[in-house]
Amino acid sequence: MNKRSGDSRKKGFSKNIRGQVWVETVIYLLIAFVMMALVLSYIRPKIEELRDKAIIEQSLEIVKSIDNLIITIGSPGNKRLIEVGINKGSLIIDAPNDKIIFEMESNYMYTEPGKTVEIGKISAITEKIGTTNKITLTRDFGDEYNITYKGEETIKTLSTISASYNLFLTNEGESLNKIVIDFDTE
Repeated sequence: MNKRSGDSRKKGFSKNIRGQVWVETVIYLLIAFVMMALVLSYIRPKIEELRDKAIIEQSLEIVKSIDNLIITIGSPGNKRLIEVGINKGSLIIDAPNDKIIFEMESNYMYTEPGKTVEIGKISAITEKIGTTNKITLTRDFGDEYNITYKGEETIKTLSTISASYNLFLTNEGESLNKIVIDFDTE
């Protein structure tokens, strides 16, 4: 009888060890998942902020390129093409006010909230809206140029798309001592 009772103790002991190994494995996996979730909850917003910063810098370059194209367009009748990719936010051709505006909502704070910062001829401002920020980049052409969209004093908004916009700028000559620059998308 001693042999049989000893055998049953070994079997029971073996089952307890296997059960303990599975419990420990599950606990370790849960701890690992919790740690990964904590790391991701911290890193993900930082990654989104860095992505938004890159988008803002890219959009600033687009506005600078449009500005440079308008300045160098040349004589009346000249037409230039610029490809504009908008990954986030919107580019606004504000013809009634002769402005080009880029707007985007983000968790990233590009400038100090409420204060306008001049970047060359472009004004940048960050406005706090709830938990997010509205970043606005504006180039005002009102002193030198009359901006139109398809020959009209209208507002055109170019929103986020996967492809690029083909934006055509045409020097339409002079009117009321300002050079008329007409925008068109095709």
